[in-house]
Order: sequence, then structure tokens, then C-alpha cells
Amino acid sequence: MLAVPAPDGLSLPPMPLADSTLQIRPVDPSEVGVLARLWYDGWQDAHAAIVPAELARRRTLPRFEERLRAALPDVRTLGPIGAPLGFAMLKGDELYQLYVSAQARGTGVASILMADAEARLGASGVKTAWLGCAIGNLRAARFYEKSGWHLARTEVEPLETPEGPFPLELWRYEKRLVSSHSP
Repeated sequence: MLAVPAPDGLSLPPMPLADSTLQIRPVDPSEVGVLARLWYDGWQDAHAAIVPAELARRRTLPRFEERLRAALPDVRTLGPIGAPLGFAMLKGDELYQLYVSAQARGTGVASILMADAEARLGASGVKTAWLGCAIGNLRAARFYEKSGWHLARTEVEPLETPEGPFPLELWRYEKRLVSSHSP
């Protein structure tokens, strides 16, 4: 289901997404700009008010585009080519990034991306996957817990920035995966 904005700015009831829209796929290189904007906007919504101002200053749209371009082989998306609805990015045994466009929130898109990311991690032999969640990002924390992840601990992670690592205390979520990988 996809919420459609009404002309007066209110949202109309969700409408079904076409089945072809929900197919997980690699990112087409032409979509990097669109996905970087989606990531930037989602990051601003979820993090700008709860992280140190110095980190927020470093999170620019060009930087999101650079990071996305560098990680393209580890990123999958869904939605029409040219109009992706979200993406998931892996980094080793970590579900490194998961973002959904504002209009696709609450439609099941995040669950589809999460399931695909978990399957990819499991297929690569990861037994316990992890992800970092900004302390205070309650919407994301609720989604992770609903998806079977558990809060393992609070830890300081060095986040990537153009000026070098930026240490930020995060909630570390973990999930034991079922591997499709032979032992």
C-alpha cells in the first residue's frame, strides 16, 4: 500500500503497490542521485534532531551520493527504475543502511528490504547480523524489534565522514540468521 498525498496536503488512504514494484533488484547506476536524495531526506527525518550538530553538518547530499556510489555492489532496491522506493546496503556482517522513501513508509517496503538483506547476509555465511541505530530513533527501533532483531548493547561506533571517523554512541541490534550456506 502506498499513501498518496491529497491536493490539500492530507494523505489519502494507502493504495496497493504493483507487484513489479516490489521486486528486489540491483541499483541501476542512473538511480544513484535519486537514492542519495532518498537517503539524505530519510537521514534528516530520523537523525538530524537526535545526533550532535557536528555530525549533522557533515551529512551532506553530495556525501551521501559518494557513499552510495562506492557501495553500489552491496546495495539493493525495489520500485520502478528511476523511482526506487527504498534501499538496503550491507557492509560485512552488518545491515549498514536501510531507508525507505517517505511515501513508501508503512507499505511493507521496509520489511521486504529487511528480509532480502537478512537472506543475503545468511547466504554469505553470517550467523549473527548486526545494525546500528541512533539512540532516540524510536521508529526504527520499533521496526527492528518487530522484525525479530534485539537490542544487544549500546556502543560507540566510528561513523564515516569526509573529515575521518566520527565516534557516535549507538544502539547495537543483532539477529541470529538462518544460513542457506552449507557448514
